[in-house]
Amino acid sequence: MSARLVLAGSVLVDMVLRVPRLPERGGDVLASDAGHRVGGGFNVLAAARRLGLPAVYGGGHGTGPFGDLVRGALDAEGVRPVLPAHTERDTGYCVALVDSGGERTFVTASGAEAALTSAEAVRLAACVRAGDLVQLSGYGLAYPQSAPVLTEFAASLPEGVVLCLDPGPLVAEIEPVRLERVLARVDWLSCNQREAELLCGVAEGGPAAEELARGLRPGAGVLVRGDADGCWLAGGSRRTEGGAVAVPGRPVELVDSNGAGDAHVGAFLAFLGLGAAPLDAARGANVAASVAVTRRGPATGPTAAELVPLLGPEDPLAALLADAATET
Repeated sequence: MSARLVLAGSVLVDMVLRVPRLPERGGDVLASDAGHRVGGGFNVLAAARRLGLPAVYGGGHGTGPFGDLVRGALDAEGVRPVLPAHTERDTGYCVALVDSGGERTFVTASGAEAALTSAEAVRLAACVRAGDLVQLSGYGLAYPQSAPVLTEFAASLPEGVVLCLDPGPLVAEIEPVRLERVLARVDWLSCNQREAELLCGVAEGGPAAEELARGLRPGAGVLVRGDADGCWLAGGSRRTEGGAVAVPGRPVELVDSNGAGDAHVGAFLAFLGLGAAPLDAARGANVAASVAVTRRGPATGPTAAELVPLLGPEDPLAALLADAATET
């Protein structure tokens, strides 16, 4: 197994508070539940590792209690950090307010994960090898210090390395010139419908995927995630004249949507890395994300053992997962 997932993004700590509603300005509300756990790009790494794809973390991590939490969580999933810990600052955190309808509202205080230096980017680039899948988040392209460094890193990746960009909720905050440079190199763009509309002005998932795919280089593909509706795939290795392909979702009862998009991205990249065709990888990612939303917390992607019964023993994806388990 030669492919690995290399996260060129940010792992931080999620402080999750469940509230009946968001308070009005100047108001207060009592949380029914509160806790903290490692999140951000960790959700993508965990989703891929649980399906058998090797992974490394190429972002920053700090010295302090949050940095210790991050390294402990990475180690538990079998993920090693490429860079040494920052000695002068801790890892950042994100406050996530989850209301009674399951909707999430975030406030992020960045730390070491948002302060990638040019020297660290050189070290990260030296770690990337042919066949790897590199995951980049729009958060990194929105952080003032990391943005120019990650833009150059992404734009300079050699052919033979698959670059996936998830633009994230801060896509409108990314400097357009930087975003254009990264999009000119990406092999896969994965976004939700809101992010797709911000990128191309088209609200519907299928047409948005087609429009975005037309703006990418030949052979690149787009996934537009539609939550319970599954996703739409355009471009990639398939012909695009027929339009985007709708990949149906798996109906479940929603418990918590936090981290569902990350679970989808991580599973999609895992299946690609294990040798699946893009359409099959998207189908498997839909199933993985459907499991994630039935669990509380951000890093809730399923293991291969949990996913195989949902796919069915005759599904070619199940065979890939079994082969990956044998190799590891």
